[in-house]
Amino acid sequence: MRDTRESRLLLILLVAVAFALITVDIKGGEDSPLGGARRAAAGVLGPVERGAATVVDPVADTVRAFRDAATHSGRTDQLARENTELRQKLASSDAAGGRTKQLDDLLRTAGAGGYTVKAAQVIAIGPAQGFSWTITIDAGSDDGLTRDMTVINGQGLVGRITTVAPTTSTVLLASDPGFSAGARLEGSGEIGFASGGGTSAMKVSLLNGKAQVKEGDRLVTFGSQSGRPFVPGVPVGKVVQVEANPGQLTKTILVEPFVQFTRLDLIGVVVVPPRTDPRDAVLPPAPAAQGQAPAAPAAPAAAVPPAKPSGGN
Repeated sequence: MRDTRESRLLLILLVAVAFALITVDIKGGEDSPLGGARRAAAGVLGPVERGAATVVDPVADTVRAFRDAATHSGRTDQLARENTELRQKLASSDAAGGRTKQLDDLLRTAGAGGYTVKAAQVIAIGPAQGFSWTITIDAGSDDGLTRDMTVINGQGLVGRITTVAPTTSTVLLASDPGFSAGARLEGSGEIGFASGGGTSAMKVSLLNGKAQVKEGDRLVTFGSQSGRPFVPGVPVGKVVQVEANPGQLTKTILVEPFVQFTRLDLIGVVVVPPRTDPRDAVLPPAPAAQGQAPAAPAAPAAAVPPAKPSGGN
């Protein structure tokens, strides 16, 4: 349509008529004279609206689904983080509980033997330090440690210190094939030399080839002069096999260590040896024979010295 004076007048007239019809329809309400026309238009346009809705609704549903999925994903991530935090707290609680038990066992063993120990934690193990079976602990000369000190835990003999730095020390484990220590059989007192067997049992050569020994018998350290490198009475292990060697001057036995060397965590370095040889007192009470009373409980634990003595080198 061309923009002329007549076309503009016609447009104004149509707008005026539209406003008039709207006014009449609003004022008439349900009785509006335009109700029939409105219903007729609804009948004609309804199918078109439903068709359009059929096309548009999946798109709208998809948009809502993405929005809801994002909300659910965020909630799922939050729950995952909360579960992770909870597991970490539980793990920390379990680790703290396990370490507390290790310390209790260590103090019980130290008290039974009369050893004064410096508690330390294992911070490295294995190949990083060579081909020997060794561990590194977080205590050194600043803590009063020196070479050839005995290292124990709550189960028994761990090894001896071989190298000392200001804040760390290296411990040669009793499982190392190059390890050797004097040992004594519980009860009979028969002595011999124990050597590490790596992943296998320790081997002990008893000096008396006729010594009476059987599976299940237990051994402790014999001890060294002035308690270096080994204090006496530390549990070593139990006999699992007696090798047949008739006519030999010595007797060889295989011993399973009490200590689990692959699970070391908290250990104790004996900084002051016992005043007297505890002999078999550090071993846990043996199962009572039928009709006999159980053995007396061990002595109370020894005190652990402070972590950092003043003026240490």
